[in-house]
Amino acid sequence: MIELCKRQILPAFKKMEQGLYVGNEADKVLLPNKEVPDGVAAGDLLDVYIYLDSKDRYTATLKSPKIELDSVAMLRVTDVTDIGAFLDWGLDKDLFLPFKEQIYKVKKGDIIPVMLYLDKSYRPAATMYVYNNLKTGGGYVKDSAVSGTVIRINPDIGVYVAVDDKYYGMIPAREVGSDIKLGDKIHGRVAFVRDDGKYMISLRQKAYIQIDADSAKILDILKESGSVPYGDKSDANDIKRVFNMSKGAFKRAIGHLYKNGVIELEPEKIKLKEV
Repeated sequence: MIELCKRQILPAFKKMEQGLYVGNEADKVLLPNKEVPDGVAAGDLLDVYIYLDSKDRYTATLKSPKIELDSVAMLRVTDVTDIGAFLDWGLDKDLFLPFKEQIYKVKKGDIIPVMLYLDKSYRPAATMYVYNNLKTGGGYVKDSAVSGTVIRINPDIGVYVAVDDKYYGMIPAREVGSDIKLGDKIHGRVAFVRDDGKYMISLRQKAYIQIDADSAKILDILKESGSVPYGDKSDANDIKRVFNMSKGAFKRAIGHLYKNGVIELEPEKIKLKEV
């Protein structure tokens, strides 16, 4: 079955005056002449995306649109009209974003996270209510490597992530650095899978792996200044701001450096050990 707004591999079926049909006699879609590859023959497999043209006809393209059905992407607003907004998704006909699917009023030039869905008339449209429409599942387990798109940031709760651009994920606030922005692609691991199937994500490796990276970060700072006014008794928020790590990770890292004879420790100060 040919699916709308998805990439799929379909065989070349029949050459016509207006282009090349892909699929089969019972289920075929036109690939317009301007996109038909030279030398293609019946039976050749083509990687195509299916969309609706300006007359709402199923049409195939070899182009790679910026979003697929039920997935998330950051798209630019090309226009705002009396009926809603329109987004650039990489095709000639812009993607419609109805007013009722806008979390806030968008304006031309905005780049926003949206999900692609099919409306009641089976036409593609976009929604900004991304998190509400993400799925559970994906087959990931604890410590699986994952990646996704940042779709919402709540400083008190954390960062909402669309894992693989379609599954629920969240990074807790304690792990969020100030450099994370809406639309960023993140890479992390599954800290645990909630009972409801949603993923809690950590940007840090497991402690025994991360400690070397944290130690290296602290050493880089010490090499520039010789010492820093932070130690076991320092405020956790100050440590987070300066070193971008939790107080627990900071204490493990300086403990590692101290045991290896690299630094000297004071309650509220660490410094490179003189050689």
